[in-house]
Amino acid sequence: MRPLRQLGPYRIVRRLGAGGMAEVHLARRYGASGWEKAVALKLLREEHRGRADLERLLLAEARLGARFAHPGLVGVHDLGLAGGDYYVCMDYIDGGDLRALCARRPLPRPLALYVGEQLAATLAYVHALAGDDGRPLGLVHRDVSPGNVLLSRAGAVKLSDFGIAKATAAEDRTFGRLRKGKYAYMAPEQLAGEPLSGAADIFALGVTLHELLLGRRPFDRPSDGPLQTMAATRAAELGPDHDFGDLGDALAELLRCALARDPQEHGAGARALARALQTVRRQHAPAGVLELGEWVRDAAGEPAPEEDPAATGGARLTTETLGMDEISVDLEDID
Repeated sequence: MRPLRQLGPYRIVRRLGAGGMAEVHLARRYGASGWEKAVALKLLREEHRGRADLERLLLAEARLGARFAHPGLVGVHDLGLAGGDYYVCMDYIDGGDLRALCARRPLPRPLALYVGEQLAATLAYVHALAGDDGRPLGLVHRDVSPGNVLLSRAGAVKLSDFGIAKATAAEDRTFGRLRKGKYAYMAPEQLAGEPLSGAADIFALGVTLHELLLGRRPFDRPSDGPLQTMAATRAAELGPDHDFGDLGDALAELLRCALARDPQEHGAGARALARALQTVRRQHAPAGVLELGEWVRDAAGEPAPEEDPAATGGARLTTETLGMDEISVDLEDID
């Protein structure tokens, strides 16, 4: 782990977490008359410094984040270069990621529906985002999963990590037959290396909702191994006897639609999914920003001491049975 240090005008306090490509640190910026602000700094991991391909991903994420103006997305405020390191300055979300928080405390069903509703509404904005010329970018996140959902202690729901997001008009950053992301959440067309639309994100959100509501992902094959899970996800076959527990017909049908093999069967898009989740949620106990904030504060516990560089912001979800947090999938393994 890198020692505490300065990056441009930002003083690094401690590391919040790390993925396969980058790490995120809590930092502070100081101004006149005692002004200070907590921020999050994202930079490449030590072992990836100098890798031009990963630097391009980080820079692309920063440029894309500068376009965002939505409460469900992490704000990007600065892109800098210091000591040979590019860094991205973002909002600091003080609760933690959904996977780590759920490892500490089960998420009640009404709150799971609320989180899903907020994520669907955010994806509707992302999928409709237009460029400077007014034409839709055709943006696809491509990595929707609990680890990329951040929750604040005030109850905000933020979709994060657009490092491998792709706009249809942008440079294709996928090399050969490798696909980066978390394979247990990938849509079949993503695993197959086919062109993607927003339907791939809806599928990933469907997997996430299934996991939040039922405690398991729909296509997991932990007893057989990860390759069998990838093959099952690519087939995306939910039989008529699939166990939806006590979710009820309306919610079970909503999940079936989101998890359909054919992208054309994913309903009318993320906006329609958000409205459908809202309708189902209103049939349960009250669940909104206040209730979610209370749950986050209970699950996260007391904030870690700022000067503790070993603090990582929470435990990993114990139900993560598929191994690596972020992988490159070789599609030949499941053909």
